[in-house]
Amino acid sequence: MMPAYKDKNGKWYVSYFKLLWNGKKQRTVKRGFNTKKEAENFLAKEKLKDSKDLTMTFEMFLDIYLKDLENRIKENTMMTKMVLIQDKTLPYFKDMKMNEITVAHITQWQNELLAYRDKNQKPYSPVYLKTIHNQISAIFNHACKRYGLSSNPARNAGNMGKEKYKEMNFWTKEEYLLFSESMMKKDGVYQAFEVLYWCGLRLGELLALTPADFNFEKKTIRINKSYQRIKCRDVITDPKTEKSNRSVDMPDFLSDEIQDYISRLYRHKKTDRIFHITKSGLHHEMDRGCKETGVKRIRIHDLRHSHVSLLIEMGFTPLAIAERVGHESIEITYRYSHLFPNKGKEIAKELNNTREVVSDNECKE
Repeated sequence: MMPAYKDKNGKWYVSYFKLLWNGKKQRTVKRGFNTKKEAENFLAKEKLKDSKDLTMTFEMFLDIYLKDLENRIKENTMMTKMVLIQDKTLPYFKDMKMNEITVAHITQWQNELLAYRDKNQKPYSPVYLKTIHNQISAIFNHACKRYGLSSNPARNAGNMGKEKYKEMNFWTKEEYLLFSESMMKKDGVYQAFEVLYWCGLRLGELLALTPADFNFEKKTIRINKSYQRIKCRDVITDPKTEKSNRSVDMPDFLSDEIQDYISRLYRHKKTDRIFHITKSGLHHEMDRGCKETGVKRIRIHDLRHSHVSLLIEMGFTPLAIAERVGHESIEITYRYSHLFPNKGKEIAKELNNTREVVSDNECKE
């Protein structure tokens, strides 16, 4: 191990060779340590990381895990992951060695989270607990698959929460039409709500739209990107899933509304976003519209649920709906099953008819 050195400013630094992904070594210098011990401890940790020795601490492996993921997942997904890990996982496992964390440790950690109550004596929701557990399980799974950890203690301990779809709020067509009347004088806002309701787009998909995404001859919208505001920056990413890349047909009246709206945008390029209202701005307008019209308040994302419920009411199949909104058909069936007409009686009746036909044929013979 290379020793630590003291610079002319009285600070300590280390110089060492770092192993790169291609097997080559690169000299690296890290400065700014207050003591020789701090510098040597840093160097020891870096050497342990390079060796991929799982006697390293959870905190050290977490750094490797996040570096492995940084170019594989979206920035906002990484931020969400970091918040959950740093707040609910790292404090407990920080100094424990990766290869010494057992099922018993995971169970104790789970019990602490299960016992939590806020100032109103409310526990964490089952969905939130499941999400937290999934994060730590993903870390250990990464260690197993990429770095030779023998087993995943989080998976062996079992999950402490469960998936549970919250009760869906959505507007009927009549409720939306009433609400939309309060938006008509807000140019840009009205058209944004129109696209959300009549096409079922996600908010990020809506805010990423440019004039180039509209084909007014075919009356279609191309969905191939998503917009997010991250750390005061406009960020355009790929859509949420592969299925999200799609073309959405517009009803005639919506195609006319959007074409008229785009034609009135001043010095607008084909690649410029057409909706500049923020998520909080849409929330504000929804608050105002609901207050003015008396329509119940729902979330922005519930407009997507409202679109799906409208299509179900109109008699469209889960497959057709899934293709339109960028979902798997099985997910539409599962999440919205309570909205589809109950075909049980109809199925039983048809089975009766089939049985009777067979019986009649047997009698004739």
